[in-house]
Amino acid sequence: MWYLCVFYHRLLDYRRPEVQSLAELFGGPGAGDAVEWRLPENHHVDSPFHLVRLPGDERLAAQIANRSLLVKGIYELWGQGTTYEELEKSVMEYPEERKLPYLTPESTFKIVVDSFGKVISFQEQNEIMKSLTYIPFKGRVNLKKPDHKFFVMETDDYGCNNGLPPVAQRTIFFGREVGAADRHLLPTYQLKSRKYIGPTAMDAEMAFLMANQGLARPGKLVYDPFVGTGSILVAAAHFGAMTMYALLIKAFQGADIDIRVVRDGRGPDCNIWSNFEQYKLPEPLCVLRADNNVPPWRPGLKEIFDAIICDPPYGVRAGGRKSGGRKLLKGTVAPYTVPDEKRGNHIPSTAPYSLAECVHDLLHLAARMLVMGGRLVFFYPVIREDGIANPAKYPEHPCFKLIASCEQILSMRYSRVLLTMVKVGPYTEEVEKEAEQWHREFRENHHKWMEEGNLHSAVFSPAEQAADGKPAIDRDSKPKYRGKTFHLFANAEDEPPRSDQGSAKFRGFNTG
Repeated sequence: MWYLCVFYHRLLDYRRPEVQSLAELFGGPGAGDAVEWRLPENHHVDSPFHLVRLPGDERLAAQIANRSLLVKGIYELWGQGTTYEELEKSVMEYPEERKLPYLTPESTFKIVVDSFGKVISFQEQNEIMKSLTYIPFKGRVNLKKPDHKFFVMETDDYGCNNGLPPVAQRTIFFGREVGAADRHLLPTYQLKSRKYIGPTAMDAEMAFLMANQGLARPGKLVYDPFVGTGSILVAAAHFGAMTMYALLIKAFQGADIDIRVVRDGRGPDCNIWSNFEQYKLPEPLCVLRADNNVPPWRPGLKEIFDAIICDPPYGVRAGGRKSGGRKLLKGTVAPYTVPDEKRGNHIPSTAPYSLAECVHDLLHLAARMLVMGGRLVFFYPVIREDGIANPAKYPEHPCFKLIASCEQILSMRYSRVLLTMVKVGPYTEEVEKEAEQWHREFRENHHKWMEEGNLHSAVFSPAEQAADGKPAIDRDSKPKYRGKTFHLFANAEDEPPRSDQGSAKFRGFNTG
């Protein structure tokens, strides 16, 4: 069956991949690949209205909608038209055997009038609901907890005002709600109310999207090698707690090279553990002080993680570090050793860690430690030229297949892409040698700009001089935007408008 999937008008690149990941999560292996998409007539791919065919029955659609962050609702579409006369004709042609089970006298119902690109007054909403006399509703109206919800959704002739190409005619949809998103968790987990955050703490919405892409669920082991203050693990823990039984534990684990972040925090009552206590979530199995360049796992240990979900450092607000340097303590001799009396508070010296090397080590770690079919989800920066992302090539590995790449525009100069990879091949010595060759070719031929400092320079370089010798206008380099545009993980409400969000008027749906 084809359903009408209505999205929130934001993070446009992330919408379909999230639905397909959740279909895989709830529908089993291969369900994500079986999802089919179609656009309503006269609608652009960036439209919030999409037609989707899902494998399985209606329960799968409800599960996807209830967990999704970007799906507003999924509906059994009874009819559509460019006018209410056409809508009536379309609904009347819909099979009676599909409609009647939801129109019985003993059932309760509610009708909601919604819109996109326009505002419908309360008086107009009432008139629209009264015009639905051709639908034989026999039950009672219940506005709080109805058995069935019906929606009338109307779009206007929208165009450049909301960032979408023009649509020739308005469209009116009528359908029965199969499932709707629960957006209440975002205010609960918003960063500004969290006890312990850092300068690069992941925005709550994005952390939940990453957890969905990684198929986080009860009984799965999720690892974040750049855990920081634990935002991604908080999202993974929440999804584990939603459906777990009392005797099941969601396993997740994290590591970071900075011991002060993972151990000390800002005191005994404000650290990474505080975030899990704040939301009454199960604590991580452990938090390690570890180096992604020199992972701590014993030889022979492999295929233990179900997902690796992370945000590697790429040098815009925080550069990557690895173990290194030769800053010897007083009284020590080479090779580098730490006296017993200094081991308790010793912080090892570190050296710069380029993005190319960091991503290579991450892929190597994931190839070895992920189970077959496990997912690697991570962000990758992309420089934009003339307002268009210009990646020469994304990182690759023989063990992995790229199944989704979702761009989030951060400024006119650069964006970040969420890459979702699935492990499709075993890790062997031959594969390791092949991966090294791929890495050398990737580094030499495609991403010279990834070397340390180049991305940072591209983002923060002064505006070019205009022909008259005065600085050219560059919104991305204005001081008033620097604290917000380049704070990668600020709350959405703190950020300037992005090109994938449209104007404030069209960011959400209007209900009068």
